[in-house]
Amino acid sequence: MSTRKLNQEVFGLWVNELIARQRVVGVQAKEERFIFGSLSKAEDLRLDYDVTLLPPKKYLLPQREHLMEFTAQGEYESRIEHEPFILFGVHPYDVIAISQLDAIFSAGQYDVHYMTRRRNATIVACDVQTVSAHVFASSMNTATVQDGFDLLLTKIGDDYLADARTEKGEELLAIVSGGVEPAKEDFAKREEVWRKNRESLRKHDLKCRPEELPALLAKSYDDPIWEEKARHCFSCGSCNLVCPTCYCFDVHDDMNWDLQTGTRTRACDACLLNEFAAVAGGHNFR
Repeated sequence: MSTRKLNQEVFGLWVNELIARQRVVGVQAKEERFIFGSLSKAEDLRLDYDVTLLPPKKYLLPQREHLMEFTAQGEYESRIEHEPFILFGVHPYDVIAISQLDAIFSAGQYDVHYMTRRRNATIVACDVQTVSAHVFASSMNTATVQDGFDLLLTKIGDDYLADARTEKGEELLAIVSGGVEPAKEDFAKREEVWRKNRESLRKHDLKCRPEELPALLAKSYDDPIWEEKARHCFSCGSCNLVCPTCYCFDVHDDMNWDLQTGTRTRACDACLLNEFAAVAGGHNFR
């Protein structure tokens, strides 16, 4: 696969060309925070962000989506989005989170809605440039990433190293006009960025290996810390919504006023909400 070095001018022209060809979703500033949103020009793209308000997961698993239209006679038609788009500037930990969602929605009961969006998405990952105050990605081994994306951007000095890892990444890189072949020292600079990120993205240190967490949680079921934390919880479910790997949802069938047609809708749900496990008859398994 190809690797090119892009200066700031070439990089901006490349992003604008991508925007002209298809939908590009990238990180933009909103007041003093950052969000993923549709880009209209390269100048709005912020790859120096620390964290975004919501993870890019929302473009693969929308907070609310129509699954199908149906009739009282049993006829139905699925609603599946087929528009290709580029997720631009995804941090390594979010790339790993998306890979976990891919595994979940492709196994067992194959989720055609999620997987169609995923196939239509081209992921441009970006190594972290600005370390957030409470990041702990390195403790979870997610400070850097080597797969799960189509193209990786790493800022080395004033330039970007663009590394295509898939055919879709190659197609994006083929659009670049003015990029140059990286020198050996450019790859050394990228290795240094990775080394620094593995050190600096550890504001909170994990006292065990990440793979030990499930067993520790099981052993801590009756720990008083849960009661302590629950006293400060509003049960709003925001933690589930901002989590890049939470995937629970609820499905609703709504009839129209004619009582002959209706819509099936999927909406994100949260396991911390009181009604999450409620069923008919007033029973709640939690």
